[in-house]
Amino acid sequence: MPDDFERMWATLAPLGRSSAGGGYFRQPFASAEGECRAWFAEQAEARGLRLEHDGNGNTIAWWDGTTDEPAVLVGSHLDSVLDGGAYDGPLGIVSSFAAIDRLRERGLAPVRSLGVAAFAEEEGSRFGLACLGSRLATGTTTPAQARELRDPDGVSLLDAMAGAGLEPELGPSPWLARIGAFVELHVEQGRDLVHRDRAVGLASAIWPHGRYRFDFAGEANHAGATAMEDRHDPMLTYAMTALAANKQARLAGGRATFGRLDVGPNATNAVPSRVTAWLDARCAEEAALADLIGAIAKQAAERAGRDGTAVRVTTESVSPEVRFDEDLTARLAALHPTSPPVIPTAAGHDAGVLATAGIPTAMLFVRNPTGVSHSPAEHAETADCLAGVEALADAVAELIR
Repeated sequence: MPDDFERMWATLAPLGRSSAGGGYFRQPFASAEGECRAWFAEQAEARGLRLEHDGNGNTIAWWDGTTDEPAVLVGSHLDSVLDGGAYDGPLGIVSSFAAIDRLRERGLAPVRSLGVAAFAEEEGSRFGLACLGSRLATGTTTPAQARELRDPDGVSLLDAMAGAGLEPELGPSPWLARIGAFVELHVEQGRDLVHRDRAVGLASAIWPHGRYRFDFAGEANHAGATAMEDRHDPMLTYAMTALAANKQARLAGGRATFGRLDVGPNATNAVPSRVTAWLDARCAEEAALADLIGAIAKQAAERAGRDGTAVRVTTESVSPEVRFDEDLTARLAALHPTSPPVIPTAAGHDAGVLATAGIPTAMLFVRNPTGVSHSPAEHAETADCLAGVEALADAVAELIR
């Protein structure tokens, strides 16, 4: 079994990795992610699994059972953020194939069908909407909404999918009604398991989180000829808003990150006329998240009044708290002599989308010694990965009977 996992990991790891910094660039429906999808198909074929594609870019490799009872789904995603890490997403898929190998070594075959899912555009790194594939599959995002999506180069979702050799047919996926349970294994994005000295844990819930666009408007002017007191500089308003977000998030025990900017005219020798900034914010409770955004927006407006600028805040998406199925989680925890810890996560996942759609869902986490994610420093030790495979195999063995 170790050879199965390590051999698969060795063949997947080079795909989409930058030779300069070691980060990953596996944007959806682009060349590197296409190579990953081809790798997925090869792994499925090597195991005699049946491939099913929906029109949303999602793929499932099926190990067919002997009954028509609700199926069990495992898996994750293959795409990455820009300059991302190796483990976020792919660990869940490699572990799923390795778990099938482990079950076969035990002489087990499914009564309920087992599917390994590779969801599309989980990170939202190209089209700005996280978990796009699972959102379309469950109807959380409508085809009409998805058709309006454009990447930073203006390419539409439909054109990107067609360019990748896919046949878009957006909308709820036919396999959804057949799923009786979903278990997603994922590298932990934090250090909770490190502090607990545990290799594997289970998830209790996903924090509420949202994405917000801040449009700061000012007056373009000459960087050299304009006195400081005569400026209406939206960059100053943005800068103070970013500092306010940091302070307010710390006070609230939440998270607030301005990670993307668009500036116009974007010239070194010009005071900008506009700054558009995107804020990612998360809190343990929905009311706390609303209060956090309100506090940041209030300080932004106050600063704009002093700078002679204007600010408009637009909510692009808000995901409420997701609680994973307590009975399923307890059932999986009971499989181990020393019950794994059950911990919350502040990161979003396809598992959260499927749980919201009413599918009994659980998550397994594998320890990340650095706690760093969405970065080339993201890591998991092989021994911990193998412990995760074993835990996933145990979970699947319990569910496919």
